[in-house]
Amino acid sequence: MPKMKTKSAAAKRFKTTGTGKLKRFHANKSHILTKKTTKRKRNLRKPSMTDKTNEKVMKKILPYI
Repeated sequence: MPKMKTKSAAAKRFKTTGTGKLKRFHANKSHILTKKTTKRKRNLRKPSMTDKTNEKVMKKILPYI
């Protein structure tokens, strides 16, 4: 059986933690920042974990990460 391919777009956007959870960064931080509050922009900087509902699909997309 051939090797599974990693989706390179997903590999660039997600990292695994030591416990195996997937870490992601927030969207909406690239432009139109004048109307967003400072608190909202500051919170968008911080990474967060992927939702449990998406985790199974993400593990299939990223078999070796």
